[in-house]
Amino acid sequence: MSTTELELDITGMTCASCANRIERKLTKLDGVTAEVNYATEKAHVSFPEATTTDDLIRTVEAAGYGARLPEPANDDRERHLRTLRVRLIWSIALSVPVVLLAMIPPLQFPGWQWVSLVLAVPVVVWGGSGFHRAAWTNLRHGAATMDTLVSVGTIAALGWSLYALFFGTAGMIGMTHGWSLLATHSDGSGSIYLEAAAGVTTFILAGRYIEARSKLRAGDALRALLDLGAKDVAVRAPDGSEERIPAERLRVGDEFVVRPGERIATDGVVIEGASAVDQSMVTGEPVPAEVGEGDAVVGGTIGVSGRLVVRATRVGSDTQLAQMAHLVEQAQASKAGAQRLADRVAGIFVPIVFVLAAATLATWLLLGQPAASAFTAAVAVLIIACPCALGLATPLALMIGTTRGAEQGILIKDAEALERAREIDTIVLDKTGTVTSGRMSVGEILPAEGEDAAEVLRIAAAVESASEHPIARAIVEAAGAGIPAVSDFRSLEGLGAQGIVDGRAVVIGRAQLLDQWAASLDDDLRARFDAAQGTGATVVAVAWDGRARGAIAVSDTIKPTSAEAVRELRALGLEPVLVTGDAEDPARTVAAEVGIERVIAGVLPADKVDVVRGLQQEGRSVAMVGDGVNDAAALAQADLGMAMGTGADVAIEASDLTLVRGDLRVAADAVRLSRRTLGIIRGNLFWAFAYNVAAIPLAALGLLAPMLAGAAMAFSSVFVVLNSLRLKRFH
Repeated sequence: MSTTELELDITGMTCASCANRIERKLTKLDGVTAEVNYATEKAHVSFPEATTTDDLIRTVEAAGYGARLPEPANDDRERHLRTLRVRLIWSIALSVPVVLLAMIPPLQFPGWQWVSLVLAVPVVVWGGSGFHRAAWTNLRHGAATMDTLVSVGTIAALGWSLYALFFGTAGMIGMTHGWSLLATHSDGSGSIYLEAAAGVTTFILAGRYIEARSKLRAGDALRALLDLGAKDVAVRAPDGSEERIPAERLRVGDEFVVRPGERIATDGVVIEGASAVDQSMVTGEPVPAEVGEGDAVVGGTIGVSGRLVVRATRVGSDTQLAQMAHLVEQAQASKAGAQRLADRVAGIFVPIVFVLAAATLATWLLLGQPAASAFTAAVAVLIIACPCALGLATPLALMIGTTRGAEQGILIKDAEALERAREIDTIVLDKTGTVTSGRMSVGEILPAEGEDAAEVLRIAAAVESASEHPIARAIVEAAGAGIPAVSDFRSLEGLGAQGIVDGRAVVIGRAQLLDQWAASLDDDLRARFDAAQGTGATVVAVAWDGRARGAIAVSDTIKPTSAEAVRELRALGLEPVLVTGDAEDPARTVAAEVGIERVIAGVLPADKVDVVRGLQQEGRSVAMVGDGVNDAAALAQADLGMAMGTGADVAIEASDLTLVRGDLRVAADAVRLSRRTLGIIRGNLFWAFAYNVAAIPLAALGLLAPMLAGAAMAFSSVFVVLNSLRLKRFH
């Protein structure tokens, strides 16, 4: 049965238990799975054909919340933030006098309690209206959330105060004898809690405002990333004339002009001109890269110097920029295992708190304590216990960490990748394109006796022209123009390739491949073949019509940053292992230069999976870094797959992390960022749990006044926000 996936924007959530409740409602539908993220306010839903989008939206609405398909505008969240700010400012202005009058006896004048009542009622009723509205909505659906706790607690405090003022002993004294000072009696009938009702509302409003502002700002970098594309573009017509059109009208194959200072409208290949291009928005690399004819460019980057003519190769949602944004959003919608536990706790937390509050009230009364003291302790329990911090612990840190990673050229696929990154102790590095530049060049042509070197290169290039392998590209570039056509091309994984050129059956690749074709190298060619390999070059043999005709030595340059990257990986406690399909000698030459001790050479693509699996069977937790099609299976097998963004799409799809910049040091940065983000998440969860474990008993024992409980509860959410924001400073 086929399924469809989509995201819904969710409105009306106020805590983790709201998200948990919506998730439960959605998953009760046949064949539907859902993950609801409180921080991003989105639901990622997978559903069968029998279920419609309207069914999903109605289910969310039936639970008392709002749902809609995603919209690019962010006006609703901005408007909600402005509303919260206005309520908070007025609540602070009205609450401060109430708190000061209650806490500082010298300020208390005759009738001060009635002034406090006039000031406190608007705060509780209007300032806290969002809590009361949500609590009523949930009550109608037979549910309870954090808003229920706050609403019941503040209304109870206000209600008790009204009773004390109008019907209690002290209240009667005040009404009978005019503006007399309210006295608190031992039976508690004269106690008022206006400062608690107003203070708690204001503190929680402040926490809610900071939380909403942080959630909104945490996504700013991602939204900025999506806005980086050019708005219009100069398209070149076949006659050389130019026309400016909206960028969204570009099509694959269109040629467009990029002048200095302009953004490149979409992904493409330079067909004319040269320029330095600022690619920092996708790679995190501050130094502009020089590009010329034949080089690929990424939409959203900026041409710094010369004029370019670019042929569009990808448009719309297929561009690298769009795919980066999609990966970041996908990661932000995911949940770590620890967060799933927190969500389950939050789902049952509120009912437990009501039971604890009722038990607190009953216990105090049974022990013969004053009703006011029993009431105070029960209200404090209601207010102190809030699952908000639990709900924010993972998603907010994940939002900031993944967005910061995108700014640095690191794309994290999901939260589980972060958890795996913490455990890895071994990192497998593919050689070509990862440790080395992958930009190979022909160094030497070794013709067999009686053969022409140019002809060997020409025939080899004809076969390799159908391949995307770096060695193949180097041979084709060396041959230049005049390469004949190839037919019946076939790639032989890890061994080479074959095809028909000018009516001749040609094979090119390893010496073993020629042995299989009964076209082995003669002694002289074998000696020169081995000597070239000994210099660190990769050597491929060429044969046709049943005879070895020569060999071509291709060399690759080690990236200047690879040695430093290996040192950084070792400093993180990882053992690097170099894996390559190349022969032993060139592989060890490269490994020695960058500081890698363990080398596994002559590995076929299928064997890379076996190498990773073998390391895992040794008890190691393995990360794999690669960039080619032949790395995809090993990337998927590894505990943590890291694909170079300069590589093949299938490798990127199979990986857990994508390193946009072709610099191995980014792999070390990715591990550091993953570990830092997961550390922040675990710290958030620890303090969120520890806060409730410590605070609820204090409140139940009467050691925490309701107003202080409200302040502590708001601070728990603020702490999670501030702790998560530390990730913005990651470099």
